[in-house]
Amino acid sequence: MPILEPHHDLAHPVEDDRSWSESYYFNAFDPDSDAGLFTRIGIRPNEGTMDVGMSVWLPGGELAEYREVVEQHEMIDTMLDVGAVRYEMLEPTASWRIAMDGDAPVRSLGVDSTGGRSVHLEIELRFDATTPAIGTDGTNGLRPSASRSPAAASAAGTTGKGHLEQAGRCSGWLSIGDQRLEWSGARGMRDKSWGPRRWRGPKMWRWFSINVGEDLHLGGIRLATDAGELHRGWVWDAGRATSIRRWDVATELEDDRVTQRVVHLGVEDKAGRTFTLVGTVLRVADIGRGGATLVNEGLASWTCLDPTGATHTGYGICEYLHQLGDDGMPVVAVE
Repeated sequence: MPILEPHHDLAHPVEDDRSWSESYYFNAFDPDSDAGLFTRIGIRPNEGTMDVGMSVWLPGGELAEYREVVEQHEMIDTMLDVGAVRYEMLEPTASWRIAMDGDAPVRSLGVDSTGGRSVHLEIELRFDATTPAIGTDGTNGLRPSASRSPAAASAAGTTGKGHLEQAGRCSGWLSIGDQRLEWSGARGMRDKSWGPRRWRGPKMWRWFSINVGEDLHLGGIRLATDAGELHRGWVWDAGRATSIRRWDVATELEDDRVTQRVVHLGVEDKAGRTFTLVGTVLRVADIGRGGATLVNEGLASWTCLDPTGATHTGYGICEYLHQLGDDGMPVVAVE
């Protein structure tokens, strides 16, 4: 599995595609405070925008969400300011500061969720990577004369050419109204993607960001395109990275038939090892409904049986993207 260099945390040359995007994403969860976050800033210079989403899992089960879009025509990288949110690169592929000072609407999660109030959020967190930057630089390590598979080429034109992921710890504090939560080492992951991004491009995806123990992390995606399926990802196990060959996914759904409730994974890496995981979904946020596209961000507690027979526990994300048909159901059946 390729380990990327620190310069990949900086801005990449912008291509002509109007949908060119360079995005930064972080997630973390602290079980002691029953709080967490997932947040993303995307820069789309050809469209002239930079947008942020900051979503905070509040203790007890609600979600606070802040969104803002500002004008941005040039690429930037080490200091990203959008409205009340700031990402500051302290050291590329090593450390980032995540900060916020602003009001965010609050909603409950579930079929009958309603909003109606807001909360003031102050965030001062530091993300320190515990793994290298694992991913692809946009060439997949191919020689100039080589070519991608049709499915990989299709995905590169809609979900980004380059991508990196890192597990890490978040330390610092969050203030939610008059409640202050101290984090000393909440686990999470970050990623960065660059290249064309069209949310209607993939037919579906299942994206996983899983921390199960101090030294075992899994990340990656199962994605369907018009040209076929892709299975991508990595396992970081006791100091080494291996590529994932296949994600076998079985999902227990809520009554709406689109929301994940329990996720069963069989993960095979390219070293021939199999990891068996069960994710009990604690909360799901519908974060990306736009037209016929639906993105459900799930926070799950995970148990993992590794190839040695040892059991690990932890937390992480299971994100399901659906493209919906005229009947409101996914065009690719949920496996």
